Amino acid sequence: MFSPLRMLLLISSTLIPLAGIYVYLYRRFIRDLGLVNWKKRIAVTSGVALVSFSLLSRGLSFYFPSLTNRWLSFWGAVWAGVVLYLLFFRIGLELIERVRSRVLKKAVPNSPERRVFISRMLAGTSAIASGTFSGYGISEAMQLPQVTEIVVRLPQLPKSLDGFTMVQLSDLHIGGILQKQFVDGLISRANALHPDLIAITGDLVDGNVARLGGFVAPLRNLKSRHGTYFVTGNHDYYSGVEPWVRAIGQLGITVLRNRFISIGDSGGSFDLIGVDDWNARHWKEGGYDLERALRGRQPERASVLLAHQPSNFEVVAKRGIGLQLSGHTHGGQLFPGNLVVRALLGPRVSGYSAIDQSQIYVSRGCGFVGPPMRVGSPPELVKIVLLAT
Repeated sequence: MFSPLRMLLLISSTLIPLAGIYVYLYRRFIRDLGLVNWKKRIAVTSGVALVSFSLLSRGLSFYFPSLTNRWLSFWGAVWAGVVLYLLFFRIGLELIERVRSRVLKKAVPNSPERRVFISRMLAGTSAIASGTFSGYGISEAMQLPQVTEIVVRLPQLPKSLDGFTMVQLSDLHIGGILQKQFVDGLISRANALHPDLIAITGDLVDGNVARLGGFVAPLRNLKSRHGTYFVTGNHDYYSGVEPWVRAIGQLGITVLRNRFISIGDSGGSFDLIGVDDWNARHWKEGGYDLERALRGRQPERASVLLAHQPSNFEVVAKRGIGLQLSGHTHGGQLFPGNLVVRALLGPRVSGYSAIDQSQIYVSRGCGFVGPPMRVGSPPELVKIVLLAT
């Protein structure tokens, strides 16, 4: 668990950059616009009110998950997303303007009036772009995830299991915003695919069992021939992993914590392996332990690994695992984050990739974290069709 010192460092590392962001936005969207004093006071008061509302609404939703506080949380989180885009577009346009000014330095006089004009133009353009991207992102994030179907040839899969179907739900992030209606819609969409097995690959919740247990409980209605299986994600650890593991188990969902189970019957089967979250390997409560998960397994059998994060896939491939299903990245969730994450993680930011005979699919996830927006990375529910080689 977090020590008080670690929690203080975490809060400080969040609040200090946040303060710097708001100081920058104040300068670029208020101070530099040449507003008369009364307009400046209104702008500052409005800005402070929006920031306070954003922080307060998140706290209210976390401790008191009523419908009213849910929508307060929604709009507070929306403001956080708008701020991110205001920052991105304003800095981007400012860099472009500085390059342009250097090129035209001698041709265009640098008067105070012109500086105010340029500041207003950049601020207005940034605001329009931010509003446009935010609106589009909200519409993408708040819809039910679309179904992505992939076909995977799984080494050593028995012929009798050719065409075996799995549905992967990842990164639901049930919490302050995504609640009953979202969960019911996911269940309906997953069941309509008539899968042989359902896998939930972590980050199920953002909050404790007392707050969110009622919203998670309908997951007992997921239907498949071989049942539903769950592995932990980092947010499940933040939310209290042990109580959640017990609660999920009581729903008839099998929790795989660094162990494997055989799926099928005497006519044909494969090993379904589950590991705890990669980041949680430093926690007292458990954490990723691939060696423990594979202990006692016959390596020549077909295998599917459920692991919240795509980390450590190189080692997984060396161990001859046929397929890994992961999430965690959200595909970057928000442009330009999707480009940044892809630059850092390469092909494993989302979608299918492989190393030798080992394959991995990284889901963009069903929900979202932070701002209720998705730009360039729409939510997905994944249907996997396994074929014998």
